[in-house]
Amino acid sequence: MDEDSEREICKAKAGRVTFARRFLRDRRGSTAIEFAMLALPFAALVFAILESCVSFAGQEVMANITDDIARQLRTGQLRQADVTEEKLKGLVCARLEIIVAKGCPGLLVDLRPFKTFAGAASAGFTISGSTITLTGKDPDTGKDPAFGTPTIGPAESKNMLRVFYPWPVMTDFMAQYMSNMDGGKTLHYATTTWQNEPFDN
Repeated sequence: MDEDSEREICKAKAGRVTFARRFLRDRRGSTAIEFAMLALPFAALVFAILESCVSFAGQEVMANITDDIARQLRTGQLRQADVTEEKLKGLVCARLEIIVAKGCPGLLVDLRPFKTFAGAASAGFTISGSTITLTGKDPDTGKDPAFGTPTIGPAESKNMLRVFYPWPVMTDFMAQYMSNMDGGKTLHYATTTWQNEPFDN
């Protein structure tokens, strides 16, 4: 190999090394690359925060509605004639519609009297797929309760109101973390237990 060829090879190697050094030192465009790397995780975090905030707000609205209706039942402003399943759902939905779909699809209500607060405390529920099943055996029948005709007890009786709403998780990638029901939904649940005031029956 002659001297000229060796010089050409050395120049080519030096050129490659110089280009590599210049490329690594060049900071132009680094912001764009860093943004591209961070944009997706940042957007996911923002959507997760927004999803959680909206869901929490919906839960709080439902809890407030449940407390307000329970107050009217406790004081005798609402009587048995006022609490058919349709009317009770209507009372809840009329105020819940500000934050959920029209007609409150999937809304369930359960209103029943108990002989003792201990009996009310034993009432529970389970979720299977998209089905909510009430648990806690009725001491009179020995059977688990079921959704049906809401019943309010007389003056000074102990009662419990439970409201269930399958809240749709809006962002797809959050559905697998937040949902506890089929169809990418999470259950919003509100309950209140009280003793009726001594109103006239």
